[in-house]
Amino acid sequence: MSPPAIIAPSILSADFGALGKACSDTIHHGASWLHIDIMDGHFVPNMTFGAPVVTKIRPHVQRPSTACGKGTFDCHMMVAEPKKWVKDFQKAGCDLYCFHYEAAITSTAAENPADHSDSKTSPKEMIRYVHEQQMLAGIAIKPDTPVDVLWDILDNPDKKEVPDMVLVMTVHPGFGGQKFMASELPKVKALRQRYPELNIEVDGGLSEVTIDEAAEAGANVIVAGSAVFGAKDPADVISKLRKAVETRRQS
Repeated sequence: MSPPAIIAPSILSADFGALGKACSDTIHHGASWLHIDIMDGHFVPNMTFGAPVVTKIRPHVQRPSTACGKGTFDCHMMVAEPKKWVKDFQKAGCDLYCFHYEAAITSTAAENPADHSDSKTSPKEMIRYVHEQQMLAGIAIKPDTPVDVLWDILDNPDKKEVPDMVLVMTVHPGFGGQKFMASELPKVKALRQRYPELNIEVDGGLSEVTIDEAAEAGANVIVAGSAVFGAKDPADVISKLRKAVETRRQS
C-alpha cells in the first residue's frame, strides 16, 4: 500500500501579517504538515524569508511526535547553496529539509552561510548531512529535470544517503499561483511504480480541480497554497484533497 495522504498547505499564500496564527489555524483545519517555501533570489528569481521567520512560527505549531507526523515543517529550500543553511534551519525548527537536486550538483560543501569552500557537495552527501543534523531529507526536481536522475540516489544501499521524500515540481519554482503542469505527472507515476512506499510530493497549481490527476499518478504529499489559504472553508478543501488521495492509494 502506498503511504497515506499528507496535506501540506504552503504558507507562502498565508497572511504574513498574522503568520503564526495562520499556521496554527491551518493545522487546526486538518492540515498534516506546513510547506515552507524558502527562496534566495539566486536559485530562483524571487525571495521569501529565512530561518528567523521559521523560528518565530515554530511555537505556534506543536512539533511532530513521530517522523512525518502532524505538525511537520516541510522546508522547501529553493536556494543556490543548500548545505550552507542546514544547521540554521535545524535550529529554527525545520523537520524535513528538502533541497533541489539541481542545486546539489552545482553547489559547494560549505556548511555555514559565511563560509567558502572549493569542495563540491552532491545529492547523496547532502542527504547524509541532513540526516546527521537529525532532520528528514527531501530532494526536489524542477520540470526540466528528468526523473531518472534520481534512480541512483533512491537505489543506494546506504540508507543514510536515501531521501525520505521526493518532490516533483508541477510548476517552475519561484512564484506562486502558476498553472498546474500535468506534463510532470509521468515522473510521479514512474516513482510510485518503482518505490511503492516512498513519500512523493507534488507542488504547484494543486487544487480541487487538479488533485485527481496528481492522486491518480501516485502522489501522496500534496502542497496547496491559494487553494487552501484563499478558501472560504479551508477545512473543507483540505478534507477533499485528503479524500482524493486516500481513495486512490495504490496497493
